[in-house]
Amino acid sequence: MSTGSSDLAPVSVTTALPFGEYVPSRRWSGGHRMTVYAWARRRALATLPPAEACYFDTASDARVLAHCNWQPACDQAPALLLLHGLEGSSLAHYMRGIAAKAWAAGFSVVRLNQRNCGGTEHLSRGLYHSGLTHDPLFLLRHLIEQHRTPSVVVAGYSLGGNLTLKLAGELGADAPPQLKAICAVSPTMDLALCVDALERRPNLLYQFNFMRNLRSRLRRKAALFPDLYDLRPLDAVWTVRRFDDAYTAPMNGFGTASRYYHEASSLRVVGAIRVPTLILAAANDPFVPPEQFARPEIANNPQVRVVITADGGHCAFVSEPTPEHDGYWAEHAVVAWARHHTTKA
Repeated sequence: MSTGSSDLAPVSVTTALPFGEYVPSRRWSGGHRMTVYAWARRRALATLPPAEACYFDTASDARVLAHCNWQPACDQAPALLLLHGLEGSSLAHYMRGIAAKAWAAGFSVVRLNQRNCGGTEHLSRGLYHSGLTHDPLFLLRHLIEQHRTPSVVVAGYSLGGNLTLKLAGELGADAPPQLKAICAVSPTMDLALCVDALERRPNLLYQFNFMRNLRSRLRRKAALFPDLYDLRPLDAVWTVRRFDDAYTAPMNGFGTASRYYHEASSLRVVGAIRVPTLILAAANDPFVPPEQFARPEIANNPQVRVVITADGGHCAFVSEPTPEHDGYWAEHAVVAWARHHTTKA
């Protein structure tokens, strides 16, 4: 499976990719099969040292938790800021997998929990959403201003990938010089398109899992902040779209889910990105349709490189392990991309 260009993979950057070709595991090949396997498989990751729990007051009514692995000299080492997906956390297997590889490569690693994630519902009154770039921007500035980090790469998976791309697009030409690169794996760049795909019958399992977690989280929020959360509509809410219409959109000032999907989609601002950017996606991703990556906003930006593999599922990209490679190709690719753009800084 080539990582080169195709009709769905516009190549705008002339430099070679700093990582190898993706060869999917034959045992777990297939969009659904690989997605579920990568999500369900337990990983020990014994090489990742214990992380420091760091809390940041990003707003007057919001405190977020990040798990941080600092290199001994933070002001000399590059940093990798990681953003998880919908209803994930800093403890998600891919967050820890990338952290272990980046730490071994000499990076300080900051795994940010979105507001309310990672058991932090009590720290913020509001809900996180797919376009909330305020918190990662706060962390980016903190790394630069407080830790004097010389170079930073931001990487995100799924919803976190959308956030990563939206952050870079919003910064545009004003991105700090310390921000060296961006990487997004299976990003939900066109939120409306991805929610449409999530509602297809073969994706019932994913929708159910997301909704189980979202409904449970909302009940915990209502117990903590009864003045803010009305649970009465929740009995009729069994899809992500309905949840966004009833809660996410109105509570974050968007009004409706449709308006929220439009305004929070990184596709609106990806054309303004001015730092080297890598997008990794799979043609058989169950609910991130690859056609969004062929849009002219992406193809016409010389800073953005898109790699679409034929297999890989959603945030999975499992290959056969070897003594030098644990079989999680995208994680190795993220770290290789980050090293490439920080070592030449």
